[in-house]
Amino acid sequence: MRIAQVAPLAEAVPPKLYGGTERVVSWLTEELVAQGHEVTLFASGDSVTSAHLVPCTPCSLRLSGIRDHTASHLVMLDEVRARADAFDVIHFHVDLLQHVLFRDIAHKCVTTLHGRLDWPDFMPVFRTFREMPLVSISDSQRLPMPPDVSWLATVHHGLPSTVCPFDARGGDYLAFLGRISPEKRPDRAIEIATRAGVPLKIAAKVDKADQEYFEVIRPLLDHPLVEFVGEIDEGAKCDFLGHALALLFPIDWPEPFGLVMIEAMSAGTPVIAWRNGSVPEVIADGASGRVVESVDEAVAAVETVGAINRSAVRAHFEQHFTVCRMVAGYLAAYKLLLNRSPAPSPIRLTSPAYPANALSRSAELRGRR
Repeated sequence: MRIAQVAPLAEAVPPKLYGGTERVVSWLTEELVAQGHEVTLFASGDSVTSAHLVPCTPCSLRLSGIRDHTASHLVMLDEVRARADAFDVIHFHVDLLQHVLFRDIAHKCVTTLHGRLDWPDFMPVFRTFREMPLVSISDSQRLPMPPDVSWLATVHHGLPSTVCPFDARGGDYLAFLGRISPEKRPDRAIEIATRAGVPLKIAAKVDKADQEYFEVIRPLLDHPLVEFVGEIDEGAKCDFLGHALALLFPIDWPEPFGLVMIEAMSAGTPVIAWRNGSVPEVIADGASGRVVESVDEAVAAVETVGAINRSAVRAHFEQHFTVCRMVAGYLAAYKLLLNRSPAPSPIRLTSPAYPANALSRSAELRGRR
């Protein structure tokens, strides 16, 4: 197939540092190329890929200091639209803007929704553009959505088995990897570690939007059991996860997937995670980690997690979360998309996202004809 992958411009593909979505796009793109598909990647100019790269900005936007990415994404989408006839499938990994520009060719477009969907602000778009095909990254991610959107599939993330190599030995510290933000709950991780008496290493970036929250967390980092590592790159991540006793994933929000969980499991490191969002879909409780609902349960899990067989953790990863499994899921979704008959986009005089009022007189007149 001739496939376009349309990536966010916040980070390079793959990202230099933090960037879960861009990392997934890279793994997907490279495996599609390896399987013989003709892939074009629309991404920042500092991306590295074996696909045909269409650079849409010179460099990734976050590391360039550009805070509002809307204008750059609109220009990229215009470029994709200009080349649309060259592709069998156009796969978007950006959230919303493409729905307006590609509605008339919805039959060859699919969007993977990588973020949380429980924001009411997003619903007008999803209610209005219900014909746009969507892929969720977990079944739980779908729960807040309108019931009549056009789901193609749920495709869990997957990564190459070599990204986080298996480490049979593990280590003696707890790991926290991600962002310092209220929904990630590093404060919970610190409380769990200090109560359990086990060292905690925190490898996390601090976004400008979370700077105020970081000032709340900063005093907690002075505990002798806590080490703040900061933001780390892909190479350092392997050792960081592989040498840990367990990954702490104490989230306080409906996490759509949680890529770090499968990265840890790839290394054989069990995960202690809150029962939120996708966690029960990803973690096999007792086999690849512990699913908990309180700090007390998490502390108790720290005391027993060392008994979980690291080879069994790796086996759970290989069975469910490899890049080959992810690509198989997307290829099935693409084929389902292409088997649909192209249909004309609906013409609406009022948006289903808002009450019909301004055009009520026009509707009345049409009814008299």
